[in-house]
Amino acid sequence: MTSAATSSPPTPTRKGHMLDSLFEFIEASPSPFHAAAAAVERLATAGYVEAGRSESWSELDVAQGFVVRDGGSVLAVRAGAQVDPERLRFSVIGAHTDSPNLRIRPRPDSGTLGYRQLGVEVYGGVLLNSWLDRDLGLSGRVEVQHGDGDDPAAGSRTVLWRCDRALLRVPQLAIHLDRDVNDGLKLDRQQHMTPVWGLGEPSSAGFREFLADELEVDPHAVLAWDVMAHDLTPPAQLGRIGEMYAASRIDNLASCHAALEALASLSSLPDDAAAVVVLFDHEEIGSDSATGAGSPILADALERIAAALGASREQYLRAVTRSLCVSADGAHAVHPNYPERHEPQHLPLLNGGPVVKTNVNVRYATDARTHARFVAACDAAGVPHQLYSHRGNLPCGSTIGPITASRLGMSVVDVGSPQLSMHSARELGGSDDPAMLTAALGAFLAGP
Repeated sequence: MTSAATSSPPTPTRKGHMLDSLFEFIEASPSPFHAAAAAVERLATAGYVEAGRSESWSELDVAQGFVVRDGGSVLAVRAGAQVDPERLRFSVIGAHTDSPNLRIRPRPDSGTLGYRQLGVEVYGGVLLNSWLDRDLGLSGRVEVQHGDGDDPAAGSRTVLWRCDRALLRVPQLAIHLDRDVNDGLKLDRQQHMTPVWGLGEPSSAGFREFLADELEVDPHAVLAWDVMAHDLTPPAQLGRIGEMYAASRIDNLASCHAALEALASLSSLPDDAAAVVVLFDHEEIGSDSATGAGSPILADALERIAAALGASREQYLRAVTRSLCVSADGAHAVHPNYPERHEPQHLPLLNGGPVVKTNVNVRYATDARTHARFVAACDAAGVPHQLYSHRGNLPCGSTIGPITASRLGMSVVDVGSPQLSMHSARELGGSDDPAMLTAALGAFLAGP
């Protein structure tokens, strides 16, 4: 009699503190508003003080580091101790807090045939099929009237809210009712993406009443909401030895996290430099909003920082020409099942290091000079770098990089960690890449 040999797979080990920290940040950030709050909390732990856009900014504030938050956007700055306005320059890292998802409509209550459903709008370039048959929670911000809700003059307050119960699901049609589905799934955004969240006919106790119960207020006090669905599956290491990780919103919370860690851990700065991290909202829908990269948030902040450091407007404008922005966003790793979708000479790999992204039509803002400067930062950090150029017969996406370059006239380099499944409800990255991107960004901020 023989017995089959068995062996236990090796236990994955975490790739250090950085991956744990990224997982915590992702779990704390189901919406852009939560991401902004999580960013402020991390910077506050590092000694940064939160200020307002309408407050006065002093040289002391800028030198010690402070944070401005506006909805789903955050801007943080720390300046050198003895900045000469004649030599001032900005080292900027830009990223974005939003990710493609499903967002709840103002009048969401609907349903038919015994199901209660919630109307949603698709936000950004969603891989629709990735949201099917997932347990979904809800998160965002809710505007709540002060008092009991009966006084229109009482004003309102903004409440950050999340519910991590399995509330919603977008059920897929059974294969028995669509035998050709594996030949090409076609999803209508209006008809097929409406989640179910209960049984029975729609009633007066709808979504507003649900929010009121959650917030323990009268339904009339719930004035409006910016609420979205989020996948409830937590981040996890993946692979035989844990060399990969899977999570929601890697694009672009991984870049946000790396930028925050780089700034918070900065031990010193060149005397002529002001280090700035800006995390915009609404990148996934074009950045044209009051908190997106198309807004004056960054330009206004840089001018005010310069003024706080004693620079004139002339000196500020000259400082911009000496400055560099690293636009940090996800990069496409080569896909093993679709190699024909990639440019054959530019095939970034997971755990291969930060990727410099180039495009001659300026879908990415990298040029030869900015390319070289980021490679120097990678070399200083002791991490490898990779190159990405988009396949010529496919349309190329874009980032905040070209927007920042055109709004400010500032030099920009587009970079990011490689990933698979970009814009899926759950994406895939390499476990070593978060630490390498953080190290490169840290060397950029600390460098000449």
